[in-house]
Amino acid sequence: MKLSKFRIFSIIIFLWFHFYSQEKKSFEIETIAFYNLENLFDTINNPETFDDDRTPLGKDVWNGEKYRRKLENMSRVLADIGRDQNSKPPVLIGVCEIENRQVLEDLVADEKLAPFHYGIVHYDSPDERGIDVALLFQKRYFRVLSSQPRKLVIYEPDQPSKRDYTRDQLVVTGLLNDEEINLIINHWPSRGGGELKSSYKREKAAALNKRIIDSLRNINPKAKIIAMGDFNDDPTSKSFKRVLQTKASKKDLSVTDLYNPMENMLKEGKGSLAYRDSWNLFDQIYMSSNLITSDHGYTFYKAGIFNKPYLITQNGQFKGYPFRTYGYAGYEGGYSDHFPAYIYLIRPSE
Repeated sequence: MKLSKFRIFSIIIFLWFHFYSQEKKSFEIETIAFYNLENLFDTINNPETFDDDRTPLGKDVWNGEKYRRKLENMSRVLADIGRDQNSKPPVLIGVCEIENRQVLEDLVADEKLAPFHYGIVHYDSPDERGIDVALLFQKRYFRVLSSQPRKLVIYEPDQPSKRDYTRDQLVVTGLLNDEEINLIINHWPSRGGGELKSSYKREKAAALNKRIIDSLRNINPKAKIIAMGDFNDDPTSKSFKRVLQTKASKKDLSVTDLYNPMENMLKEGKGSLAYRDSWNLFDQIYMSSNLITSDHGYTFYKAGIFNKPYLITQNGQFKGYPFRTYGYAGYEGGYSDHFPAYIYLIRPSE
């Protein structure tokens, strides 16, 4: 049956109105980041922890000038993360390798961060070096409902009575623009002694993450959960693939699955730190599947490694590596031996 010219014209007009007269959908976007601050220590000697190197009389000759430069460098990075697609710095920032609450107070008071009024969630951990994890949050957008440190208890296999003291895992529940979000901030045990020999420690850390996630889901089966940290493991390591059973694909995620966008990034050759000409992606952010599959509220949009040129060593033997505070040749005045990781969350604007 032939359509009349009038009928064809009517269809064209209808389609034009259908596709072009509709109001464009807009979204809120929020940045969440994690950064290993590479030993953000003050200059004061604490007799209860091994901070001697980071004192004026210690090996690093850590003085007020170096400390102020470190704060300026860290605040520059934190203020820049996510600015490619967002008008403000991250609303939530997990950090590790910080000595105490005071260094965080000094950090958020820097002129680059002060306008954003960051709050702090921090607990002293039993780590032998005295380093902790913490959460920084913009008070305007996030309200803390609860927080607690969860102890990671590890004993040496050949010395069952000897405990290996390491960082706590920080659990924070709060309202991000009135929507509940649960966060776990991590700094898992290092690979000291070798990756295989030390892997059991990170597997225990992953098991603690799993218990925390299960407990959050027991309280709220629909809990949206984001875990971030320097895991000292890659997304393909046993701690992630066997213990946490993270998934790299968004397809066919079950209600209890955990999605890790960093796994595909590692397969693409991306990393957050380099060692012996090889890249690792220890700095990661993974999440509960409902941040992928949910049809309302915040959902995951994109993940990235923040590696702007000023964070990269530009010449010499370690060209291309992160531009760090201290390197093999001593003080370099850079940023960190890690690049930050970040994600964007989006939700439809009201």
